[in-house]
Amino acid sequence: MIAIINYGLGNLSSVKNALDVLQIQSEITNDIQKIQKADKIILPGVGAFGYGMENLKKLDLIEVLNKEVIENKKPFLGICLGMQLICKKSYEEGEFQGLGWIGAEVVRFNLGQSKLLVPHVGWNEVVCNLASPILSGGNTEQTFYFVHSYYPDVEDKNLVVGWCNYGVKFAAILQKENIFAVQFHPEKSQTEGLEILRKFSNIS
Repeated sequence: MIAIINYGLGNLSSVKNALDVLQIQSEITNDIQKIQKADKIILPGVGAFGYGMENLKKLDLIEVLNKEVIENKKPFLGICLGMQLICKKSYEEGEFQGLGWIGAEVVRFNLGQSKLLVPHVGWNEVVCNLASPILSGGNTEQTFYFVHSYYPDVEDKNLVVGWCNYGVKFAAILQKENIFAVQFHPEKSQTEGLEILRKFSNIS
């Protein structure tokens, strides 16, 4: 069973619906025992970084996430805000500490004189330079659906599996051991997005 972490933010039902389409067992929960018993964990989310961390703390979820993902090496997928929350810190509406699983700072798009708009909303191409268990082999360019104003500025570029360009080149897919994270919304990205969820569910 995949535990979809419910911390009061975001696209929980759409992630659950996508997994249901794939006939993958999942549950939306913030129950610590259910998270401990789950085979895998998905942390979705749409909203402000600071509010997300505050909710994780209020629900006493940080300790169980650290134990299950970092200590027990349970497969983890962060989606959109969920990707950002695993970074060291964010500068969204202030300065906030994250979970710190990935050496990265979450920064706002600074597009200067570009005609591109912030937030980055819509379909965009992701170029995948490294192989990953959550990606289809041999397909180096895939298109996914994005909605975000901030992105992780990653220290170790070797953790970046896929890059996207929106005025600046940014990490769209991260992987560190059992930790996977995507800045886009696989649950809204049709066939290629569903394939990521399916592949994640098959990781042992």
